[in-house]
Amino acid sequence: MGRKLLLDKAHIEGIRYYDTYRANGGYAAAEKALKSMGAEAVVEEVKKSGLRGRGGAGFPTGLKWSFIAKPEGVPRYLVCNADESEPGTFKDRYLMEFIPHLLVEGLLISSFALGANRAYIYIRGEYAWIPDILEQAIAEAKNKGWLGKNILGTGYDLEIFVQRGAGAYICGEETALLESLEGKRGNPRIKPPFPAVKGLWGCPTVVNNVETIAAVVPIINIGGDEYIKFGIGKSTGTKLISACGNINKPGVYEIEMNISVEEFIYSDEYCGGIKGGKRLKACIPGGSSVPVLPANLLLKTAKGETRMMTYESLNDGGFATGSMLGSGGFIVMDEDQCIVRNTLTFARFYHHESCGQCSPCREGTGWMKKVLHNIEYGKGKMSDIDLLWDIQRKIEGNTICPLGDAAAWPVAAAIRHFRDEFEWHVKHPDEALTRNFGLAHYADPLPAPAPAAV
Repeated sequence: MGRKLLLDKAHIEGIRYYDTYRANGGYAAAEKALKSMGAEAVVEEVKKSGLRGRGGAGFPTGLKWSFIAKPEGVPRYLVCNADESEPGTFKDRYLMEFIPHLLVEGLLISSFALGANRAYIYIRGEYAWIPDILEQAIAEAKNKGWLGKNILGTGYDLEIFVQRGAGAYICGEETALLESLEGKRGNPRIKPPFPAVKGLWGCPTVVNNVETIAAVVPIINIGGDEYIKFGIGKSTGTKLISACGNINKPGVYEIEMNISVEEFIYSDEYCGGIKGGKRLKACIPGGSSVPVLPANLLLKTAKGETRMMTYESLNDGGFATGSMLGSGGFIVMDEDQCIVRNTLTFARFYHHESCGQCSPCREGTGWMKKVLHNIEYGKGKMSDIDLLWDIQRKIEGNTICPLGDAAAWPVAAAIRHFRDEFEWHVKHPDEALTRNFGLAHYADPLPAPAPAAV
């Protein structure tokens, strides 16, 4: 049974409320940080833990904190990115809905470490019921002296505010989020300057994901050295995975990053295998923007090694034969799924959510959607497949923010690994309208890698 750091008390009745949370060890880490450690020691402990950003990029959190500028007399801000809009991802929602005080405590410790006296939770508009839960937790914490003026008699002040977004995927990008928080249209900013130097209202700002901030609490409780013992190598600690698709047990799972992808999909402790006893065809392991992998590259790397649920292992082989852990949105597809249709669904989403600021993304996402629509609905040509490849290649790396990349990568991976399925759609337009291509060879064992030359 995997050990848990974030969801270990999630089953306790009433854990949403302060009294139950406090009775079960809540705010002990905050008390330790503010009374015994000091701000610099907290930053060092987070650095030592190896915690990486849980929103998708996987950048070392302690290192990110150390970049914040500290000009005299200028306020600093901590912004919690709760704009969880990546398709297939819903683990932050689970944390906020069921254990909101864990996030509040994490915000308190993190703000203290950064020297910030104001923190903001920017939450996606579609999570309409969760801001009330967060506001209640914040009010409870303030009533008990954990927020406001002179917290625990230390002289440290902190206020936390909840800001509802208006349902824009682009506001999950940190600079677009800051623009929206300032009351402007959520267009990403050109970097540099980075938020750590010039962020919210032109002041030094750190933007962290919900899960990242929540993970600070167990790190302070058990110490960075102990936290490293969870996981493998640079993939330290535990990770929340949002598992969905054609599996028997969809849901949010907290895993130690030392299990294999195969164990995660097929063990009863986690996903419980493919629904209806069908075979695995493909999987998107880190949310809709990361490359899809066929079954034979998901369970084993191109080198024939077991694929693990870590940042490094899922990225093994780069985008040619690997993918990314990303936000942990784990989307499983069985033998009956159509890759072309799924790719069209994602392309439609990214076209709709593009802010339109950059021409390659504004125009390119629309073209990809149109070409994929033609292929899926029996109007495609063989040249359309190469046209798709060319369009995505001209979007990637040519936009202010990563939304262009997020739109291009799924298309590139689908063509790279499932080109014969695209060709079948073009060659058999009438048949493709009534049935799917099927599993084909996507689960066949890969040929053994050639031995290295002596």
